[in-house]
Amino acid sequence: MRVGLYPGTFDPIHMGHIDIIRRSCALVDRLVLGVAINRDKGPLFQLEERVAMIEQEAQRLTEQTGTEIVAHPFENLLIDCAKDVGATIIVRGLRAVADFEYEFQMVGMNRQLDASIETVFLMAEAQHQAIASKLVKEIARLGGDVSKFVTPAVQMALEQRLST
Repeated sequence: MRVGLYPGTFDPIHMGHIDIIRRSCALVDRLVLGVAINRDKGPLFQLEERVAMIEQEAQRLTEQTGTEIVAHPFENLLIDCAKDVGATIIVRGLRAVADFEYEFQMVGMNRQLDASIETVFLMAEAQHQAIASKLVKEIARLGGDVSKFVTPAVQMALEQRLST
């Protein structure tokens, strides 16, 4: 069984993430969405909320693709998380050249830690390349329409969170 790991903070999950998840399903039998517990980023949504949003989207994508997709919170090294979940592939999404520079460095470090785990880069589809969770949150915070960037369930969660 080919197991892949797609890590991120997913605060919140958006259409760019969903695009990469859907396309990753063609590469693996099981896709683990590693939900990073990164207290330094000061997420808008608590871990449990992010996992719930991801699980809702993952269920829909599993039905569409036939690939098992699960959420897995982690706070250790990415390479250790990959080992913990039995992943032999780490999936990373790229939006721009700036993403590549950072990811290139990470791959080099991860290869030093465990050369048996491959990293695969998927370019975001053109209509999703500008989407970033940080920008989605900012647009929502300022009362803008984020319906092009997130699913209806995530949009509702954003509206509820920011209305309090």
